Amino acid sequence: MTYIPVILLAVLFCMGLPIAFSLIVCCIPYFLSDQYLSASIIIQKMITNTESVSLMAVPFFIIAGAIMNESGITERLLDLADALVGHFTGGLGHVNVLLSTFMGGISGSGAADIAMECKTLVPEMKKHGYDMGFSAAVTAASGCITPIIPPGVGLVVYACTVEGVSVGKLLMSGYIPGFLMCILMMVVVYFISKKRGYKGNGGRMLSPKAILKKAGNSAWALFLPFVLITGLRFGIFTATEGGALMAVYSFIVGKFIYKELDMKKLPGIFLDAALSTATVMLIMCGAKVFSHYLSWERIPHAMTAGIMHIAKNKYTFLLFANILLLMLGMFMDAMPCMIIIAPLLAPIAQAFKINMIHFGIMMCLNSAIGAITPPFGNYIFQTAGILKIKTQLLYKELIPFVAVCLIVLFMVTYIPWLATIVPTLVYGAY
Repeated sequence: MTYIPVILLAVLFCMGLPIAFSLIVCCIPYFLSDQYLSASIIIQKMITNTESVSLMAVPFFIIAGAIMNESGITERLLDLADALVGHFTGGLGHVNVLLSTFMGGISGSGAADIAMECKTLVPEMKKHGYDMGFSAAVTAASGCITPIIPPGVGLVVYACTVEGVSVGKLLMSGYIPGFLMCILMMVVVYFISKKRGYKGNGGRMLSPKAILKKAGNSAWALFLPFVLITGLRFGIFTATEGGALMAVYSFIVGKFIYKELDMKKLPGIFLDAALSTATVMLIMCGAKVFSHYLSWERIPHAMTAGIMHIAKNKYTFLLFANILLLMLGMFMDAMPCMIIIAPLLAPIAQAFKINMIHFGIMMCLNSAIGAITPPFGNYIFQTAGILKIKTQLLYKELIPFVAVCLIVLFMVTYIPWLATIVPTLVYGAY
């Protein structure tokens, strides 16, 4: 019976059963057949995994981002991005990437960012003569930046999945990798645009005074990440309380300052947040049940011993982990992949004395890159579906963007301080 759950899980995945239910169903025969276990453990493990207070940050971050989007902040950030980089060669491509970076500090959701940019920016890019495949590829690729920059939902989920990881420190670790992705993607946009003749938006760079004016229009949104950093650093609030504060702050800005928030849209925003959170929590419940089976059979210990025997040092292990995560990311959504794999790889990383913050941001980067890796990346299908184009149009165009993302991943993997320097500066040595 030892490997029956694993075999059943593979069969259920192939049948298309949702991941959360697959993880639970595959363990039922095992728990029923073992004389030392009870089926009631399934319920117990599912319930205990929902008791993490830190998980409450997820719906709050989602609500804050959704309210900001409905408050006209997207248009203000778009104007600011256009003022900063729109005059460069390939202006709208740069605006696309920079807007995703801005949105990372507000929504933390790559899927939400892609949906927004497909409706607002891509039609403008098409109007200005940009190839549809290129426009879609830039949109999908820049969506990888959003979940890496705080308050990325994936970062919170990883911190809740792996014991002993500080949510606040992990959130801080995303800034440098996120900005590196932004810069390198803009370099790719520049060279492709220069080769194809995509011009800037016309005119010269705006004066500092004009740029400051546009920044002032977006100030309430741009101020939000600084509120989060300051509060976490000085212990004013936890990550969960910070998420709640962000949601309230977004409501006040949208309703009383920008005065563009339609109260009738709030129920829909709350419903979307509830559904998104429920999906994540169901997968976490299923993963906890499956994790108990693995622990009972001491499979993680066997994996740790086997991998440490094959990978003689942490650098080889990190390479192996990256390859595994990238391959899984091509076929699985980022969140389920992280929830299932993180508890398996984290003990091995700890055995190699790898910093868990460093390993966490590495996992989140892998999940994001997998979402744009052909042929099954989730962001590819989402972008193609919204724009009503064939996925094949994105494959070739995405190659240079995937390449620069892999460069960032390699840098973060083997230069750990890129992930740990900001948490160290904010929280002190740890």
